[in-house]
Amino acid sequence: MTDRAAAGMAVRREVLGDAHVDRAVARTTEFTRPFQEYITESVWGSIWTRPGLDRRTRSCVTLAVLTALGRHEEIAMHVRAALGNGLSAAEIAEVLLHTGAYAGVPAANAAFAIGQQVLADLGQNAARQPSVEEDE
Repeated sequence: MTDRAAAGMAVRREVLGDAHVDRAVARTTEFTRPFQEYITESVWGSIWTRPGLDRRTRSCVTLAVLTALGRHEEIAMHVRAALGNGLSAAEIAEVLLHTGAYAGVPAANAAFAIGQQVLADLGQNAARQPSVEEDE
C-alpha cells in the first residue's frame, strides 16, 4: 500500500467510520478492487487530506454536490460523516437549503428527506416530529 493509500484509508475510516469501511472492503471483489483502490488513494488520500479546507467544509461541499447531482444513495452516508466532522443538524439543513436555491428544489427536497431519516435514526432532536401538544 502506498503512503497516499494508507493516508486515504485512515481519513476514510475517520470520516465514514470503521464499520462502513469494513463493509466496503469486505464486499470488494477482483472486479471492484481497482475502484476501491482508486477512491481510497485519490479521493481520500489526495483530496480529503489536503490542507486547503477543513473536514467540516469538505462535508458541506460534498453534501451540496451530492444533492445537486441527485446522488441520493450517497447522501445518508455523508450526513453521518458531516455530523462526525462537527456539523450540527441545523448546519446540515442550511447546506441543503442553500443548495436547493442553486441546484433546484427537487434536489434539495430529496436530500432533506434522506437527511431527516438519518438524523431521526441517530436520535437527533432536530429530526423529531412535534407532538400534538407542542403544535398548539
